[in-house]
Amino acid sequence: MVAEPGGSMDVRDDGAGEAPEDRKPQSDEARSAFVPPAGVERPAPPEEEHPTSEFALPSGLRAEPGPEPEGSAFAPPATYSAKNSPPAFTPAYGVPLVRLARDAPWQDRMRTMLRLPVGERPVPEAPRKEDESGPSVPRVLDLTLRIGELLLAGGEGAEDVEAAMFAICRSYGLDRCEPTVTFTLLSVTYQPSLVDDPVTANRTVRRRGTDYTRLAAVYQLIADINAPAHDEQAHEVTPEEAYRRLAEIRRNRHPYPGWALTTAAGVLAGAASVLLGGGLTVFFVAALGAVLGDRLAWLCAGRGLPEFYQFLVAAMPPAAMGVLLTLLHADLRPSAVITGGLFALIPGRALVAAVQDGLTGFYITASARLLEVMYFFVAIVVGVLSVLYLAVQFDAQLNPEGVLRAVERPVVQTLASMALSATFAILLQQSRATVLFVTLNGGVAWVVYASIAVTAGGSAVMATAVAAGLVGLFGQLVARYHHTSSLPYVTAAIGPLLPGSATYFGVLAIAQHNLDQGFASLAKAAALALAIAIGVNLGSELARLFMRAPGAAAARRAAKRTRGF
Repeated sequence: MVAEPGGSMDVRDDGAGEAPEDRKPQSDEARSAFVPPAGVERPAPPEEEHPTSEFALPSGLRAEPGPEPEGSAFAPPATYSAKNSPPAFTPAYGVPLVRLARDAPWQDRMRTMLRLPVGERPVPEAPRKEDESGPSVPRVLDLTLRIGELLLAGGEGAEDVEAAMFAICRSYGLDRCEPTVTFTLLSVTYQPSLVDDPVTANRTVRRRGTDYTRLAAVYQLIADINAPAHDEQAHEVTPEEAYRRLAEIRRNRHPYPGWALTTAAGVLAGAASVLLGGGLTVFFVAALGAVLGDRLAWLCAGRGLPEFYQFLVAAMPPAAMGVLLTLLHADLRPSAVITGGLFALIPGRALVAAVQDGLTGFYITASARLLEVMYFFVAIVVGVLSVLYLAVQFDAQLNPEGVLRAVERPVVQTLASMALSATFAILLQQSRATVLFVTLNGGVAWVVYASIAVTAGGSAVMATAVAAGLVGLFGQLVARYHHTSSLPYVTAAIGPLLPGSATYFGVLAIAQHNLDQGFASLAKAAALALAIAIGVNLGSELARLFMRAPGAAAARRAAKRTRGF
């Protein structure tokens, strides 16, 4: 024991100066068997008791920021860039080497993107600027839906509408978006990241109208929004400017007045009657019947009647004019008068869009469009059948064989087909700059059809498919050159190929109680209509097939989503 100056005692136990009897063993309660003996260091805790594990962030790395607070989906997108944005995530196998040609049309680039899985879609490489801000997500989605509504209401195919919506979203930085298009419903979903809640917006298409001038203006707006960043002549289109231009497009008046549309309907019917062998008198009679039918349809539309009844009423005056010629025993072709009036009513535009949606994998939209076409077709049949049934009761001698007799007048029929296409373009409210090409394209279609079906005596279905294929090919090439929709260059040009004769012959046979012949003729009309639609779609696909593909390192994917297994 050593005494310290402060009076305290320091007792040191070195294990040698203390007697054995002074050491008292500790009880079991005081010392456990798991406690290390005196003088032995405590071992390190096992790996399981470590505060970190294999899921912890290694030293030297910085943790990612936590999730944004609720409501962040309504903030500007984190990857916003006017033209480019960085990848939202990197797959475990790396980013695929898929590059899209910058000089390819935006329709082809976006269609290629839609046909790729989300994990294989190419992403821009430009990083986001720290001081760059962008529009809110709901505003971009609303703008996308409004533009998609105009396209779908104007008759565009579902895949083309999805490609346009996808292009708008990507232009404003919403890379992780998925548009969905059905016959009456548009929706788009945006998910900021894999851990954030998605934002979904939808819009219902309740009214449809035919105005290809408006459709071309919408395509021009999309092209300006999606202009490449390296284009010095293009300027960035903000959402506010896009809304302003969209409002102007909606307010713009149609390029042709009402009287011009009615006159065009009459000339179309008269030109169709000349194609079937009618003369000048037949031309004017058919035109008069079509004008009366058009005015009656406008009257029904003003009263709020559905389109089914509008088609039914519009089909009755041409049939009545043909029956009147028969009762007067005029040496004319009543069948040409009635058939000419049907050309302006057959819904060829809706049929082409329906078959295109089916071939590209949009079966729900295709089924709805085909059902719409069937309703319009039934309305036309009911309207004509009602008049013909009354004519049979009055002993009108309607000769169905007159419809089948082919007449070869190459020059007159070619000019009539060109007039039919030009007036059809006016009815579709096309721009005046596109009417000339459509007129020439319609003339080429009729020359090809007549060469195969009339001169060479080939199958009418095959001749129709070949002629429609050329129409789709030429129309798609011109549309790619102008970076716009192909509808203004295709729809009116298929006018001379519409199955008016087969439709009238089937209806007449049913009115005369020849049901077998009638349904067989209506089936032929349906086959001709499908041949037109498939030919137009095949021609468009051939134009895309032999042009330069937008993907430099990726094969061009098929439009169909599944392969049946």
